[in-house]
Amino acid sequence: MDDSLVTQPDGTRAPELERDGAPLWRQIVQRLRREIEAGQHQPGARLPTEAALAARFAVNRHTVRRALDDLSQRGLVRVEQGRGMFVTEDVLDYAVEPRTRFSAWVRKNDMEPSGQVLRLLEAEGEPRVLAGLGLPARGRVILLERLGLADGRPVSLTRHYFPAARLPGLLDALRADPAGNPTENPSGNPQGNPSITEALRTAGVADYRRQVTRVTARPPTAIEAMLLRMARGRPVLATENVNVDPNGAVVEFALGCYPTPRVQIVFEP
Repeated sequence: MDDSLVTQPDGTRAPELERDGAPLWRQIVQRLRREIEAGQHQPGARLPTEAALAARFAVNRHTVRRALDDLSQRGLVRVEQGRGMFVTEDVLDYAVEPRTRFSAWVRKNDMEPSGQVLRLLEAEGEPRVLAGLGLPARGRVILLERLGLADGRPVSLTRHYFPAARLPGLLDALRADPAGNPTENPSGNPQGNPSITEALRTAGVADYRRQVTRVTARPPTAIEAMLLRMARGRPVLATENVNVDPNGAVVEFALGCYPTPRVQIVFEP
């Protein structure tokens, strides 16, 4: 097979690149962009590897890498750490409202929510967490850390903290799935996606609302980039949230991060 030729949609053969034309990497950008816009590479689809593209265009991998970097900067493709390059999907709007719920905002984007619990335990709170919950020094907190997924793609990594003494029974409620079955496997690692709303209701909190949300942008840590399947060079949106019950008592302090290639935070009146 001649690597300098490609099959066009009409079945004809044409040269991939013009060796005397624009820089080769720019021609690769233009061709891949046209293919993405024409639907030859669907949103969420994995692009061929650098080696495969280098063979296709008869160029070295450095030239391909420069083209892919340009496509990434344009927002047409995204890197998933350790998995490769993917065509960018539509960005999810995370609308911050008085009653912001993970499942609701994912379904609002016509996607199916799910999650993976990373940690679920009771421990002594750190100073920042205790201050956020309005607890004295050496207070006990319940921590739920989980990875949020939309149609199987990671869109959030959050650590939810609750005041242990104020909410007796909450830890057991979080450890049970909606059917009341344990979510911990024999190795002790919690699984599933417990509902915070239902668990708080079990602990006596019938309703809660968002009191404050703070948002900053920062580079992801190595672990965050791995779990969120994103490049270390792209920022995350880091949030700090406080939720209160109808009487104004703090029931949750949460720290989250969201991958900017997939999520944008929207504040609605």
